[in-house]
Amino acid sequence: MTAGRRLTVAAVLTAGAVLVSGGGMPGAWAAAGATPPRAALTALTATTTQAGVPGAVTGAVPGVTGVVRAGAAGAVRAFAAPHRTLRLGAKGAAVKELQNRLSELGYVPGKIDARYGGTTQSAVWAFQKVQGIKPTSTITARTWRALESPRAPRVLIPNGKPDRVEIDLTRQVAVLYRGGQVRLITHVSSGSGIPYCETATWQGKTQRFCGSARTPTGDFKTTWRASGWHTSYLGQLYNPIFFNGGIALHGALSVPLYPASHGCVRLPMHVAQILPGLLGAGVPVHVRGRFQR
Repeated sequence: MTAGRRLTVAAVLTAGAVLVSGGGMPGAWAAAGATPPRAALTALTATTTQAGVPGAVTGAVPGVTGVVRAGAAGAVRAFAAPHRTLRLGAKGAAVKELQNRLSELGYVPGKIDARYGGTTQSAVWAFQKVQGIKPTSTITARTWRALESPRAPRVLIPNGKPDRVEIDLTRQVAVLYRGGQVRLITHVSSGSGIPYCETATWQGKTQRFCGSARTPTGDFKTTWRASGWHTSYLGQLYNPIFFNGGIALHGALSVPLYPASHGCVRLPMHVAQILPGLLGAGVPVHVRGRFQR
């Protein structure tokens, strides 16, 4: 042990499911074919300070390989990546390891089925963006290394409420906090910023609607919501949770790697399916940043 470095080692058994009590939430995960994040598995942890990673765990601990770091709800297990190149459509044990790791870190890969499909791809994109890796569906050494030693999402509101949503427009990522802990991290697509004018039939009349297609930054709260598909004058929104007038978090069939909406925050469909069971009314929603094309 080097001078000046204080390392306290303790064996910590973290009781760990990050299932949030109440509201039928476990059923929501099952309905979505998703596995809840498994962060907070049993781990040997060490308290130290590492630049840029508050609460990170490092150092050589007998019986533990790799680095154990703070995850979605505390310490997560050390992870030895298979380091196999994976492409969309891949199947097998390495894909299952990828899905399990993403899930325990708070990302939402969908059903843990050893198949690399669209739901897992959206979780990979979210993870890569948080790690500062250019999003790609191909899993190579850089992404595997980041999964072994993951960086936590950047906290946008350091003194925010324990229950809140932070939307990072720069990275196109949303993070849900419950009880001060990360519970869900997802890829999003916000307002395109391209002014629009569209003609639609609304309330029995053909009308023309124009706007800036911008997702405003600021501090808001969740208000009303709808279950299933909700029709607005600009299209259909799946399980929308509104937080700023007509702007909502909602599921969409297209959630690309760039801002593409009229102003709402698009979510992958499987994330939108479980979010209502995790996010109540009156919860703060903080929107920060700006996407640079």
